Amino acid sequence: MTARRRHRDPPAEPEYRPGQLLDWTASSHWDYDGPRPCRYCGFPTQLRDSHRSPAHKTCAEEALAIQAAEAQAAYRQNGQIT
Repeated sequence: MTARRRHRDPPAEPEYRPGQLLDWTASSHWDYDGPRPCRYCGFPTQLRDSHRSPAHKTCAEEALAIQAAEAQAAYRQNGQIT
């Protein structure tokens, strides 16, 4: 007789908190030429993402969190993750 293995639940997904996902401490994320509208919210910002597009750090992080949640939902809908 073989012993049954216990299956652990998958780890809980960490709760999204603004300011935790991206590290924008490098000076390349700052544009000294002046503010331009954020690509997500439209308010002026001097911050630039890795593609040099104007974006607030929190706006970019929220967009990444939404994108990850949508990808996870798509996998679940297609039966990839149960």
